[in-house]
Amino acid sequence: MHVTRLELRRLRRFDELRLDPAPGLNLITGDNGAGKTSVLEALHLMAYGRSFRGRVRDGLIQAGQPALEVFVEWQERARGDTSLRGRRAGLRHTGQDWVGRLDGNPVPQLGDLCAALAVVTFEPGTHALITGGGDSRRRYLDWGLFHVEQDFLPIWRRYARALKQRNALLKARARDAQLDAWDRELAEAGEPLDRYRERYLEQLQPRFSGLLSDLAPGLGDSRMEYQSGWRRDEMPLADALLVARERDLSAGYSTVGPHRADWRIVFGAIPGREALSRGQAKLTALAALFAQAEHHEAVHGEWPVVCLDDLASELDRHHQARVLERLEACGAQVFITGTERPPGLTPAAAINRFHVEHGVLGQPPDHTA
Repeated sequence: MHVTRLELRRLRRFDELRLDPAPGLNLITGDNGAGKTSVLEALHLMAYGRSFRGRVRDGLIQAGQPALEVFVEWQERARGDTSLRGRRAGLRHTGQDWVGRLDGNPVPQLGDLCAALAVVTFEPGTHALITGGGDSRRRYLDWGLFHVEQDFLPIWRRYARALKQRNALLKARARDAQLDAWDRELAEAGEPLDRYRERYLEQLQPRFSGLLSDLAPGLGDSRMEYQSGWRRDEMPLADALLVARERDLSAGYSTVGPHRADWRIVFGAIPGREALSRGQAKLTALAALFAQAEHHEAVHGEWPVVCLDDLASELDRHHQARVLERLEACGAQVFITGTERPPGLTPAAAINRFHVEHGVLGQPPDHTA
């Protein structure tokens, strides 16, 4: 999978920008604050429905403008076919409402748009995947499943709809008969949702373990461990919802179920994630992201697009070199931002260069070439 054209309008400091990247390594340089990261945010927005720095309404739209627009064209392999097909997607977002098109057709739900373009992003906040709350780890699982399991998205939507209805009834302190119906719906969607997530994490495990051993051998043999959002070994979800009903009525929301699921990493050489240094947390998160990308390649026959924001400040030279060598070898399309050429890039590496200055994207000046 590789992007052939990216256009954005009224996104942060850019009035308008067009980028025609190469299939391999694409380096975007510029001074701090020049807008390099905004280019990656545009790709991330199309793939996730939000920036990796927050929601659209939290400063992503250019000041004084009603909406931003992003347009992407890319090529990908159809599942089970080696030939390439061209695809395109567009998104207009006001921070509250959005309009999207995919391959020329209106998109009824944002998830359909996000499930089309596969982008993996490593940026300064990525360590929160390991050290932060469970929301980011659930999104990690669900994003991967959107792209490799065709039947996952309907199950996910069914569960989300049932959860919303049940929580509304709990807040209204509804009667048992009303809650019974939504408990059944929640359980019927939640049980397969939970199995999908657990099986997916198991599939990632061998790749993750090998990657982490390569990037951070001092952490020892490590494994991913799934945690259901209820005591699954003791009772099915339907029973757990019934047992928790009085507590849920008091709280006004559902306290058990896949929306409370999580996963953790059991490290061989340290007691837990609290003992990780910031650098170790970054490398662990990077191993998890690359395991996901490699699994995507195993299913689809191609890597997702990889975005590496400010790589030189996130990884030392040694780890930069390890990461970039792996990406060059696999043939992924990569976008890297930085104030200069990353020292981890080999002099012989073939890269496509862009430079951002004063809200304009162009070729790098001679002294950075």
